[in-house]
Amino acid sequence: MRPALVAVAHGTRDDAGPEVVADLLADVRRRLPGVDVITAWVELLTPGLREVMSGMERPAVVVPLLLSTGYHVSIDLPAAAALSPAPVHIAAPLGPDRHLARATTARLREAGALWGDAVVLAAAGSTDPAGLAAVERAATLLRSEWGPWVTYASVSEAGPEVPETVEYLRQTGSNRVCVAPYLLAPGRFSRRVTDLAAAAGATTVAPVLGRHRLVTDLVVLRYQQARRALAATKRGRPDREHDTAPIRHSTNRT
Repeated sequence: MRPALVAVAHGTRDDAGPEVVADLLADVRRRLPGVDVITAWVELLTPGLREVMSGMERPAVVVPLLLSTGYHVSIDLPAAAALSPAPVHIAAPLGPDRHLARATTARLREAGALWGDAVVLAAAGSTDPAGLAAVERAATLLRSEWGPWVTYASVSEAGPEVPETVEYLRQTGSNRVCVAPYLLAPGRFSRRVTDLAAAAGATTVAPVLGRHRLVTDLVVLRYQQARRALAATKRGRPDREHDTAPIRHSTNRT
């Protein structure tokens, strides 16, 4: 029996957010027939990841539906995984990754962005240096797909802010400035991105990444990578191909 896939998302009070996650995971189930795909949440929604993991009776792979590292990935997820009576492997978060850069490019074009437009990649923001570095890496990957006219901003105070970034690009010669949310699903942050971009006079705002084929591909890839690592660990040797992913193996409780 293949390990269960526990997909853990951040959580939001916006009803559209869980709907997008449900649609995305429906696509994942079609791609992984025979794999039990379980939805869990870091906060705000149920079932919480701690609840899911404490009741896990078979090997599982936790796939964070998160776009960068940070407190949830480094602290919350390992603590929850440790509650599992069965072996668990935590996959790397979805981002940064070229799949997401290509999906963002598609979303920009969907919103009417044109080749040569300046782009602001708008992330939720993080005070974690690793999280900030991940967003910088995401911007670099998007630059390789879209061109050199990409910078990043934050919807919080942890980094350059969206209005100032849009204004800077305009002052330095960009007639069209498009904003691309570096977000998986709708919610408070996506509304904030839209409001800030509109107030700053952005040309257009792309949709969130959501249920894009490349996002589905990436979830499946993360599961497959972590499944191989879990199998290698059970055989008593590390999986060197994926040993840079944030990993936590639980031990059976006595």
